[in-house]
Amino acid sequence: MTDTAAPSPVTAPLLRNRQTATWLAFAALVALVIAAPILAILVNLGRPAPDVWQHLVSTVLPEMLRNTVLLMVGVGLGAMAIGTGCAWLVTMTEFPGRRLLSWALFLPLAMPAYVSAFVYSDLLQFAGPVQTTLRETFGWQRGDYWFPDFMSLQGAIALFIFGFYPYVFMLTRAAFLDQSVCVLEVGRTLGLGPWTRFWRIALPLARPMIAGGVALVLMETLADFGAVSWLGVPTFTTAIYRTWFGMGDVTAAAQLAAVLLIFVLAAVMLERASRQAKRFHHTSARTRPLPLRPLPPLQATLAILACLLPILLGFLLPGGWLVHLAWEEGDGFSFGRLAGFTANSFILASVSAVLLIVVALGLAYMHRITSNRAANWLIRLATMGYAVPGSVIAIGVLLPLAAFDHVIDHWLEKLFGISSGLLLSGTVAALFYAYLVRFLAVAFNAVDGGLHRIRPSLDQAARVLGETPLGVVRRVHAPLLRGSLLTAALLIFVDVLKELPATLIVRPFDFDTLAVRVYQLASDERLAEASTGSLIIVAVSLIPVIWLHRVVARSRPGDSA
Repeated sequence: MTDTAAPSPVTAPLLRNRQTATWLAFAALVALVIAAPILAILVNLGRPAPDVWQHLVSTVLPEMLRNTVLLMVGVGLGAMAIGTGCAWLVTMTEFPGRRLLSWALFLPLAMPAYVSAFVYSDLLQFAGPVQTTLRETFGWQRGDYWFPDFMSLQGAIALFIFGFYPYVFMLTRAAFLDQSVCVLEVGRTLGLGPWTRFWRIALPLARPMIAGGVALVLMETLADFGAVSWLGVPTFTTAIYRTWFGMGDVTAAAQLAAVLLIFVLAAVMLERASRQAKRFHHTSARTRPLPLRPLPPLQATLAILACLLPILLGFLLPGGWLVHLAWEEGDGFSFGRLAGFTANSFILASVSAVLLIVVALGLAYMHRITSNRAANWLIRLATMGYAVPGSVIAIGVLLPLAAFDHVIDHWLEKLFGISSGLLLSGTVAALFYAYLVRFLAVAFNAVDGGLHRIRPSLDQAARVLGETPLGVVRRVHAPLLRGSLLTAALLIFVDVLKELPATLIVRPFDFDTLAVRVYQLASDERLAEASTGSLIIVAVSLIPVIWLHRVVARSRPGDSA
């Protein structure tokens, strides 16, 4: 039995430099792969497409710009108000049902926006159960009463608010749980009341997390295709899809995608600029359970209603109607055909989760051992895909892959007289590429956060004992990262399962997933049949939602909910 010799003092710096260069090269390769679709879109900005743009400017472009801006403003403000208010109530006050509501407020994350759009349009249409009940109860006829039009911009704003507020709630509650009890007690000794302490102390301290949650809400709003398409609200996402498939103009679609990309980047930069170099944290390492302020009966009732309303509108009502539709009719396809759609979705989600975790683990380990400006910029470049809508990524992925396929086909035709056809574009490989670009940030943030909780001294001890860098990852980090890896896998699995625009554009011919099946059925006015696939998506999505609640609730020592 021989011992592995430790590197000598002379060769150790050389080995470290070589390892650093290897990890930086890996990060540069990943960043290049992620940036390629974005660069492919930006290259098309200078190409002429006058006819299509003239048509867009004269028809839908002004309305599209207006709708996009109003969506961002309305959804951002609404989600911030609901998410922040509910987070404060369930974290800092005591009222009946608080623990249950603190968990249930995560539930709308399991309901895809396009599914909610289908459900509410069925519930609120003229022949739907709501208006029918009103007419039967009061004896009204058409034209005797006013009813809000859900198929509108206002309907889309309300839908996204109640569907996306959990992003703000999740991050803001974590921020409130992390705040120092001492700071709040100082405010009380200075004579500040509960709501004054909220506005003047707790809210400013939580501002970075609130801004991060609103940024996520805005990204999800800009990325949505299914809901705004169904509601008939023209936005950049719907225009990209229709320009690509309806007009057949790749250049104009890429240019629209570039404009949408500029919107997204502006939102991200604005959020970062709002924080600048500010730091919002307490310096003490000691924590005490947060003192909960009991609410009197009237205030407790209002708190229950305030927390219950977004749960009801964001999950319980659409989920209950889906169950009703599935029980009454459901998908008309045979069990085998529906199982095929489910298998396609689960295979894509599972393989994507494994692929993304492997890549994210490599990036996170590079970030751990290499702390310099080049590494930080490569990480930022490699994880920028989550800020980019799926339709934009789909266009960006197909452009370079189609060019690659064309070059290979031309080369084989010229040398051997054979045609290779589509090797990458229009295949499952293109889908995996799109998911890698879109969701790498989700995996990286979970894995990198887990690595930050592992003391560097463990790495040094393993290296002194002769373990290789890969061995450190496999035998030291991997067992300690099981929770973070599971969190990343669950989040990616559900994100891929629910993803619609990129899958709709990039998927191979006659390759449908549950999300695509639901969208196609709903587009054909077959909402009852779409309920079965929708329920499967929602049921699977509940798993990471429950896990996220457990993670957030345990983020403060001594607090269990």
